[in-house]
Amino acid sequence: MPDPVSLARVKELLTAEAGRRTLPREAMLAQQHAELFARLGVAETDKLVAELRELPGVDAGLAIKLADTLPQYPEEIRLLLSKERVLLDEAQLTRLLETIAHYR
Repeated sequence: MPDPVSLARVKELLTAEAGRRTLPREAMLAQQHAELFARLGVAETDKLVAELRELPGVDAGLAIKLADTLPQYPEEIRLLLSKERVLLDEAQLTRLLETIAHYR
């Protein structure tokens, strides 16, 4: 499975590619989505992902999801984890939210 890519990185890659050539329709839609929903820059996202990966129970995919969505409440994190086989206790959820709050 390939490494997950953050929305900020997708935005950067598609913008660079759009400068070189005309993008196909699907790529243009993906670029518009990335421009609309990417909240952080690439450097900030990479830094946040690195901090989240240091926390127990957070893998690369989950760290990218959290960095892209910047959840504010424990319920939002639980929704992101609903398909995962990860159970986080309240202390871990609080640490995640505190880490994310520094970047919001």
